[in-house]
Amino acid sequence: MGEELPEKLISAVNCKQGAVRAVRFNVGGDYCLTCGSDKSVRLWNPHRGIALKTYTGHGYEVLDAQSSSDNSQICSGGMDKTVMLFDVATGKAVRKYRGHAGTVNCVKFNEESTLILSGSIDSTVRIWDCRTKKMEPIQILDEAKDGVTSLQVSDKEILTGSTDGRIRRYDLRVGKMSVDLIGTSVTCVNFTRDGQCILTSTLDSSLKLMDKDTGEMLNEYKGHKNKSYRLESCLNVQDTHVLSGSEDGNVYIWGLVEAKVLKKLTHEPDKAVHSIAFHPEETCLLTASMDKMYVWKSKYAPSRD
Repeated sequence: MGEELPEKLISAVNCKQGAVRAVRFNVGGDYCLTCGSDKSVRLWNPHRGIALKTYTGHGYEVLDAQSSSDNSQICSGGMDKTVMLFDVATGKAVRKYRGHAGTVNCVKFNEESTLILSGSIDSTVRIWDCRTKKMEPIQILDEAKDGVTSLQVSDKEILTGSTDGRIRRYDLRVGKMSVDLIGTSVTCVNFTRDGQCILTSTLDSSLKLMDKDTGEMLNEYKGHKNKSYRLESCLNVQDTHVLSGSEDGNVYIWGLVEAKVLKKLTHEPDKAVHSIAFHPEETCLLTASMDKMYVWKSKYAPSRD
């Protein structure tokens, strides 16, 4: 039953954070974070629909957040141009990194959660060492010619997508950068779970699956609408399905190989579903649209009481 689709709506929760800008699972998938236009980050048990804690300190909308590998810290970034580090248990802000010249679109910890990487509309990725008291970035990646919209980090490499229509891959072992021209503005990048391919979303209502080493396009996924906003896409745990938000109020699910639309998950008509996150182990999808977080599971999953 590993190929099941997350087609059953378990819950739709008003997060009470204004517009929900991003939804993110923690490493184990037991908890999640939501980022709000009300300047807050909230920690949830999404499976029970319970808000556990709220983290404040940003001066404007929060656009991205991530939990550290041991769940003890949260990094976040947003429209106030800052990157923040919170202590999960106390809720207190531990660091507030300033240095970006514009909105911070995306933040990620490295694998060990010793560094925070932040991508901004100022065309840079900045790398911050959160083990030290140092408030300047230890490195700045400034190769992008326009805003950095999306960022992924593995143990070996950094992957970025930019409004300049390119994805860039930084190999940390040999200090080499490779760049692929995708075409129109890139809004989201992901590694496949096996690390062999890259999934990209672009503002021409298209997702492309690229071979990581050759840059060859292996497949293209269409049918959804993405012309105006930064919408997220992802893969399921088994790398068998591709999922994307859409400006028409749906999440689209394609088969990875045959690239046919298998399912549409309906939200509010014509209200963009811009953030999605797949559970690290199970058939469970989180989506965000307007002021709500939606939890989707397999049709065999028990409904919530």
